Amino acid sequence: MASARRWRRPCARPRHSFSVVRRFWQSVLCSASARGTWVPQIAQDLSCSPQTVRNAIHAFNARGLEALQVGSSRPHTTHPAFDATGLGRLAELLHQSPRDDGKAASLWTLTLAAEVSAA
Repeated sequence: MASARRWRRPCARPRHSFSVVRRFWQSVLCSASARGTWVPQIAQDLSCSPQTVRNAIHAFNARGLEALQVGSSRPHTTHPAFDATGLGRLAELLHQSPRDDGKAASLWTLTLAAEVSAA
């Protein structure tokens, strides 16, 4: 008779949250740096770029253990892609049909809008 327990395939997702893994990875990186290991060697050992290693070391030197905490990945500042005039022209363009400009398509794509606005 079959067992009442069902076999479960191990999940592919790691068991630890991203923040725990990242904190561990950065602490390994910082301790390797403290031992005098060169940046290219650390990068090779951790399978990342040397610039990533440098960024983590600089952050640790500037902020200490705070650098090991996971922060937001959003940029600190953003810059608008359009000024008020350009935004008005874009809105005006997108409220029309591309067929008004002699295009075969009935819906705007990013490429099509760029092509029409550059003409």
